[in-house]
Amino acid sequence: MKITISKENYLKAIAEAQSEGEVVIAATLARWLKVSAPAVTMAMRRLKRDKLIRVDDEGAIHLTAEGREIAQRLIRRHHLIERMLTEVFGMDWYKVHDEAEQLEHAVSAEFEKKLLEKLGDSEQCPHGNRLGLDSPKDRRRMGWRPLSELTAGAEVEVKSAFERDRELLEYLNSLGIRPGAELRMVSNNVDQTVTLDIGGRHVPLGHAAASKVWAAPR
Repeated sequence: MKITISKENYLKAIAEAQSEGEVVIAATLARWLKVSAPAVTMAMRRLKRDKLIRVDDEGAIHLTAEGREIAQRLIRRHHLIERMLTEVFGMDWYKVHDEAEQLEHAVSAEFEKKLLEKLGDSEQCPHGNRLGLDSPKDRRRMGWRPLSELTAGAEVEVKSAFERDRELLEYLNSLGIRPGAELRMVSNNVDQTVTLDIGGRHVPLGHAAASKVWAAPR
Protein backbone atom coordinates (compact mmCIF):
# COMPACT_ATOMS: atom_id res chain seq x y z
CA MET A 1 0.00 0.00 0.00
CA LYS A 2 1.40 3.37 -1.04
CA ILE A 3 0.90 6.20 1.46
CA THR A 4 0.64 9.37 -0.61
CA ILE A 5 0.69 12.97 0.62
CA SER A 6 -3.02 13.16 -0.13
CA LYS A 7 -3.78 10.15 2.06
CA GLU A 8 -1.65 11.56 4.87
CA ASN A 9 -3.48 14.88 4.69
CA TYR A 10 -6.90 13.22 4.92
CA LEU A 11 -5.91 10.98 7.82
CA LYS A 12 -4.37 13.92 9.71
CA ALA A 13 -7.44 16.08 9.06
CA ILE A 14 -9.72 13.37 10.45
CA ALA A 15 -7.64 13.11 13.64
CA GLU A 16 -7.44 16.89 14.05
CA ALA A 17 -11.14 17.50 13.45
CA GLN A 18 -12.05 14.80 15.94
CA SER A 19 -9.72 16.41 18.49
CA GLU A 20 -11.70 19.63 18.11
CA GLY A 21 -14.86 17.77 19.07
CA GLU A 22 -16.29 17.45 15.57
CA VAL A 23 -18.12 14.42 14.23
CA VAL A 24 -16.21 13.87 11.01
CA ILE A 25 -18.28 13.35 7.88
CA ALA A 26 -17.38 13.97 4.24
CA ALA A 27 -18.51 17.61 4.42
CA THR A 28 -16.20 18.15 7.41
CA LEU A 29 -13.18 17.08 5.37
CA ALA A 30 -14.21 19.23 2.41
CA ARG A 31 -14.29 22.22 4.77
CA TRP A 32 -11.06 21.40 6.61
CA LEU A 33 -9.04 20.63 3.49
CA LYS A 34 -10.79 23.15 1.21
CA VAL A 35 -11.51 20.54 -1.46
CA SER A 36 -14.62 19.60 -3.42
CA ALA A 37 -17.17 17.00 -2.34
CA PRO A 38 -16.30 14.69 -5.30
CA ALA A 39 -12.61 14.86 -4.29
CA VAL A 40 -13.50 13.77 -0.77
CA THR A 41 -15.66 10.92 -2.10
CA MET A 42 -12.78 9.57 -4.19
CA ALA A 43 -10.32 9.91 -1.31
CA MET A 44 -12.67 8.10 1.08
CA ARG A 45 -13.01 5.26 -1.40
CA ARG A 46 -9.23 4.82 -1.49
CA LEU A 47 -8.83 5.07 2.28
CA LYS A 48 -11.58 2.49 2.85
CA ARG A 49 -9.99 0.19 0.28
CA ASP A 50 -6.67 0.45 2.14
CA LYS A 51 -8.41 -0.19 5.48
CA LEU A 52 -7.23 3.14 6.90
CA ILE A 53 -10.74 4.37 7.75
CA ARG A 54 -14.20 2.98 8.39
CA VAL A 55 -17.52 4.75 7.91
CA ASP A 56 -20.38 3.96 10.26
CA ASP A 57 -24.08 3.77 9.43
CA GLU A 58 -24.51 7.49 10.22
CA GLY A 59 -21.79 8.47 7.74
CA ALA A 60 -19.25 9.35 10.44
CA ILE A 61 -15.66 8.62 9.49
CA HIS A 62 -13.32 6.86 11.91
CA LEU A 63 -9.64 6.00 11.68
CA THR A 64 -8.60 2.37 11.92
CA ALA A 65 -5.61 1.50 14.09
CA GLU A 66 -3.32 1.70 11.05
CA GLY A 67 -4.86 4.96 9.88
CA ARG A 68 -4.46 6.51 13.32
CA GLU A 69 -0.82 5.43 13.47
CA ILE A 70 -0.11 7.22 10.17
CA ALA A 71 -1.97 10.33 11.32
CA GLN A 72 -0.12 10.43 14.64
CA ARG A 73 3.23 10.04 12.92
CA LEU A 74 2.47 13.02 10.69
CA ILE A 75 1.18 15.07 13.61
CA ARG A 76 4.35 14.33 15.59
CA ARG A 77 6.52 15.49 12.67
CA HIS A 78 4.40 18.60 12.21
CA HIS A 79 4.85 19.36 15.91
CA LEU A 80 8.63 18.96 15.73
CA ILE A 81 8.91 21.11 12.60
CA GLU A 82 6.91 23.91 14.21
CA ARG A 83 9.23 23.82 17.20
CA MET A 84 12.30 23.77 14.97
CA LEU A 85 11.09 26.81 13.05
CA THR A 86 10.49 28.83 16.22
CA GLU A 87 13.21 27.55 18.55
CA VAL A 88 16.05 27.18 16.03
CA PHE A 89 15.18 29.66 13.28
CA GLY A 90 13.21 32.22 15.28
CA MET A 91 10.16 32.26 13.01
CA ASP A 92 7.07 33.98 14.40
CA TRP A 93 4.71 31.59 16.17
CA TYR A 94 1.74 32.52 13.98
CA LYS A 95 3.59 31.65 10.76
CA VAL A 96 4.95 28.19 11.48
CA HIS A 97 1.81 26.09 10.99
CA ASP A 98 1.63 26.76 7.26
CA GLU A 99 5.35 26.07 6.83
CA ALA A 100 5.09 22.82 8.77
CA GLU A 101 2.16 21.72 6.61
CA GLN A 102 4.50 21.79 3.62
CA LEU A 103 7.57 20.27 5.29
CA GLU A 104 5.98 17.49 7.33
CA HIS A 105 5.70 15.14 4.36
CA ALA A 106 9.42 15.38 3.57
CA VAL A 107 10.73 14.46 7.01
CA SER A 108 12.38 11.05 7.18
CA ALA A 109 12.42 8.88 10.29
CA GLU A 110 16.14 9.63 10.66
CA PHE A 111 15.63 13.40 10.50
CA GLU A 112 12.71 13.12 12.92
CA LYS A 113 15.05 11.38 15.36
CA LYS A 114 17.61 14.17 14.96
CA LEU A 115 14.94 16.81 15.60
CA LEU A 116 13.90 15.00 18.75
CA GLU A 117 17.52 14.84 19.94
CA LYS A 118 17.97 18.54 19.24
CA LEU A 119 14.69 19.86 20.65
CA GLY A 120 13.80 17.39 23.37
CA ASP A 121 10.42 15.85 24.00
CA SER A 122 8.26 18.90 24.81
CA GLU A 123 4.53 18.31 24.65
CA GLN A 124 3.61 21.79 23.45
CA CYS A 125 3.95 23.41 20.04
CA PRO A 126 4.36 27.21 19.61
CA HIS A 127 0.55 27.56 19.62
CA GLY A 128 0.32 25.85 23.00
CA ASN A 129 -1.31 22.72 21.60
CA ARG A 130 -0.13 19.43 23.03
CA LEU A 131 1.17 16.58 20.92
CA GLY A 132 -1.64 14.27 21.97
CA LEU A 133 -4.33 16.44 20.30
CA ASP A 134 -6.37 17.27 23.38
CA SER A 135 -10.11 17.42 22.89
CA PRO A 136 -12.21 20.26 24.35
CA LYS A 137 -13.15 17.87 27.17
CA ASP A 138 -9.46 17.23 27.89
CA ARG A 139 -8.76 20.96 28.06
CA ARG A 140 -11.68 21.54 30.41
CA ARG A 141 -10.44 18.76 32.69
CA MET A 142 -7.15 20.67 32.95
CA GLY A 143 -9.07 23.75 34.04
CA TRP A 144 -8.81 25.58 30.72
CA ARG A 145 -11.71 27.58 29.28
CA PRO A 146 -12.24 29.47 26.01
CA LEU A 147 -11.96 33.23 26.37
CA SER A 148 -15.58 33.47 25.22
CA GLU A 149 -16.73 31.74 28.43
CA LEU A 150 -14.84 33.84 30.97
CA THR A 151 -16.66 36.11 33.36
CA ALA A 152 -15.80 39.70 34.22
CA GLY A 153 -12.76 40.00 36.46
CA ALA A 154 -11.22 36.64 35.53
CA GLU A 155 -7.42 36.82 35.38
CA VAL A 156 -5.94 34.19 33.11
CA GLU A 157 -2.92 33.07 31.14
CA VAL A 158 -3.43 32.15 27.49
CA LYS A 159 -2.63 28.47 27.01
CA SER A 160 -3.38 27.68 23.38
CA ALA A 161 -4.86 29.00 20.15
CA PHE A 162 -6.46 27.27 17.18
CA GLU A 163 -3.50 27.01 14.84
CA ARG A 164 -5.18 26.17 11.53
CA ASP A 165 -6.34 29.70 10.74
CA ARG A 166 -3.43 31.95 9.75
CA GLU A 167 -5.55 35.12 9.57
CA LEU A 168 -6.89 34.51 13.06
CA LEU A 169 -3.40 33.89 14.45
CA GLU A 170 -2.04 37.08 12.89
CA TYR A 171 -4.97 39.04 14.31
CA LEU A 172 -4.52 37.57 17.78
CA ASN A 173 -0.81 38.32 17.66
CA SER A 174 -1.49 41.95 16.73
CA LEU A 175 -3.65 42.23 19.86
CA GLY A 176 -1.02 40.64 22.09
CA ILE A 177 -3.00 37.43 22.51
CA ARG A 178 -0.55 34.54 22.31
CA PRO A 179 0.39 31.52 24.46
CA GLY A 180 1.86 32.74 27.73
CA ALA A 181 0.16 36.15 27.57
CA GLU A 182 -1.60 37.27 30.75
CA LEU A 183 -4.88 39.14 30.55
CA ARG A 184 -8.00 40.07 32.48
CA MET A 185 -11.59 39.77 31.32
CA VAL A 186 -13.18 43.19 31.58
CA SER A 187 -16.63 42.22 30.32
CA ASN A 188 -18.44 39.53 28.38
CA ASN A 189 -20.85 41.60 26.32
CA VAL A 190 -24.38 41.01 25.03
CA ASP A 191 -23.30 41.81 21.45
CA GLN A 192 -21.26 38.58 21.24
CA THR A 193 -17.96 40.30 22.00
CA VAL A 194 -15.62 40.33 24.97
CA THR A 195 -13.48 43.17 26.26
CA LEU A 196 -10.03 42.16 27.49
CA ASP A 197 -7.43 44.04 29.49
CA ILE A 198 -4.05 43.20 27.98
CA GLY A 199 -1.19 45.10 29.57
CA GLY A 200 -3.45 47.97 30.51
CA ARG A 201 -5.10 48.20 27.08
CA HIS A 202 -8.79 47.43 26.63
CA VAL A 203 -9.08 45.14 23.61
CA PRO A 204 -12.38 44.00 22.00
CA LEU A 205 -12.64 40.51 20.54
CA GLY A 206 -15.57 38.74 18.89
CA HIS A 207 -16.91 35.54 20.43
CA ALA A 208 -16.04 33.52 17.31
CA ALA A 209 -12.35 34.38 17.72
CA ALA A 210 -12.45 34.25 21.54
CA SER A 211 -13.83 30.69 21.40
CA LYS A 212 -10.65 29.58 19.60
CA VAL A 213 -8.36 30.72 22.42
CA TRP A 214 -8.03 28.67 25.61
CA ALA A 215 -6.82 30.06 28.92
CA ALA A 216 -6.34 28.99 32.53
CA PRO A 217 -6.58 30.92 35.80
CA ARG A 218 -3.36 32.50 37.02
